[in-house]
Amino acid sequence: MNTKHILLTSALVVSALAFTSCEDFFDTSSKKDLNTETAYSNLESAEMALVGCYDGWQRTISDEGVGMYLLAEFASEQAFAGLGLSDAKNNNVIDQFNLGIAPSYNDIFNVDWQNYYKAIFRCNQLIVQEENIDWAGDIKAQGRVMGEAHAIRGILYFDLVRMFGDVPLLAAPSEENIPRSPASDVYQLIFEDFKYAIEHIPADAYPLDNNDTNDGRITKYAAEALMARAYLYHTGYYGAEHPSCTKAEAVAAINDVVQNGKYELEKNYADFWMPACTTDASSGDTYAWNTTYAGRIRYEGYECCKWYDGSAWKAGQGKLSREIVLNLKMNTTHDYNGNGDGNTFSVYLGPRNRNATSVCIASGWGACPVTPTFVEQYKNDPRFSTCVWSCSEAGFDADITDSYEYTGYYTRKYAPMCFADGTRQEVGFKLGEQHQNVTYYQDYTIMRYADVLLMHSELNGNADGLNQVHQRVYPGETLAYSIENIRKERAIELAFEGVHYWDLMRYEKDGAYAARIITAAQNGAKVTNGGNEATTSFSESNFTSKKGLMQIPNTQITLSGNVLTQNAGW
Repeated sequence: MNTKHILLTSALVVSALAFTSCEDFFDTSSKKDLNTETAYSNLESAEMALVGCYDGWQRTISDEGVGMYLLAEFASEQAFAGLGLSDAKNNNVIDQFNLGIAPSYNDIFNVDWQNYYKAIFRCNQLIVQEENIDWAGDIKAQGRVMGEAHAIRGILYFDLVRMFGDVPLLAAPSEENIPRSPASDVYQLIFEDFKYAIEHIPADAYPLDNNDTNDGRITKYAAEALMARAYLYHTGYYGAEHPSCTKAEAVAAINDVVQNGKYELEKNYADFWMPACTTDASSGDTYAWNTTYAGRIRYEGYECCKWYDGSAWKAGQGKLSREIVLNLKMNTTHDYNGNGDGNTFSVYLGPRNRNATSVCIASGWGACPVTPTFVEQYKNDPRFSTCVWSCSEAGFDADITDSYEYTGYYTRKYAPMCFADGTRQEVGFKLGEQHQNVTYYQDYTIMRYADVLLMHSELNGNADGLNQVHQRVYPGETLAYSIENIRKERAIELAFEGVHYWDLMRYEKDGAYAARIITAAQNGAKVTNGGNEATTSFSESNFTSKKGLMQIPNTQITLSGNVLTQNAGW
């Protein structure tokens, strides 16, 4: 594993536009001459280095690789891997936890591994330089910058340890090949980083009332919610608390978010996802949307409104959703010249070869067909049509001859979009590269307030947060507090948001609960492969032998001189 990277390049400078205004950026001194001696000299350069940390985190999704989002959907019982009949079955290996499907794919996560350690390197570079930076006495700014850097590093390691278990632990810039550290050591750093962020990022650093300009920044409250999530995961998956974070600390953190964060649930569940609340408003060759979308994007470096109507960026409901606790920002400026900032997983989620124009869903690679089990469990829930669209109800004639594990249902929240005449959004609006693979701009929400409320109920042992979430779609209906009710609510409320698989994994030690649930949903399910009726298979023993963990990239094992070892079962 080679973790030596040149960080402050022109690509980092371009990425800085995502967090600074155009005028402020061009008023600064030259960025092209920055190096490790000059890049950490004062607050301005520290801010630039922090942008590099955010950029590194963004690239764990926007660059090539599987990414946490698709991984979580492939691996859960709510969707199959799907894709094309003749496509390579590397993603189906993840879906079935069975390398025997495609034995040559022993390097599935190599790009992801590289992306994560590049981003960690950037965070480490900034963190170790803190004492060398002239903060000009601005203690609040110092705490904010360093708190965000620690939080990003905590997020990166939390992703890695969930995916792979034991991983190399680097708390400072290093080129050394080191063995995998026990997960308990990794979690110690994760909790320490989140606690550092909670303590040092001022509560008023990014006021929620100004979230139109602060969107994407890690706040004290986001760090608290992430620490609670990490506490619940570690306690469940490993069957014990970690000494670095007690339940009392997790409760205090989540309570602070609820009591002082001022977040609110969106009135209408569907408004949180553009593909679920948008209809075509084109006239002739003038493309436009009607939408109530409550998200937000940036365009060409400028802070902009939430969606593009063909002539300008618009504000939908007039303000950014107060349900957003933390967004990972995406942009339309992704290209094939090293600028990676687009929502590249969206194209996976469109149906093969054909546009579902009646629901404004564009064609894609046919990934994540929804399982019959999910459909049967939740088809009568008001949130179902936001999470899923049905080919038959959309009047859509799918290309089933080129579809694998086709079920007639696809996910909706992050799907690619097109207009009634079939023109893709990025083409109709002439956005960026106008390419289906890289130009989709919907942000990926890491944490929303609904998740916070459900964690609040789980940690406090009451139904307050549970019922706030439930009553958004079932007004006046009250649920009794129980872990089972919280689990059921999380499964539909947070469906297809990259959360559910990790919930399954934490419900029993070593992912035993996940093994049973996924097996029940995916062993013997009816699908069509290339238009022919078939049934899926899933071996519970394949899953349990791996404890739900992913494959360590073979390339990394080889490059390390076998200092790294493979996970059991792979």
